[in-house]
Amino acid sequence: MLLDKIYYTVDSLEGDYAYLKREDDASEETKCVARALLPAEITEGARLLYEMMEYTLIS
Repeated sequence: MLLDKIYYTVDSLEGDYAYLKREDDASEETKCVARALLPAEITEGARLLYEMMEYTLIS
C-alpha cells in the first residue's frame, strides 16, 4: 500500500486541517490531514495524488 497511488478530493478546509475524500471509495469516511503536509495552494474541491508518502496537487 505504501507505493500505491491514491487520489483524493479536498472535501473541506477547517483551520489547520483539510478533510480529504478518496475518489475510488465513496463509502470511506473523510480523512483528516494537517494542512502543513499538503501543498499550500489547495482549495476545496482540489484533487490530490498521494504517492510515496507525499501529497501532490493535480491540475
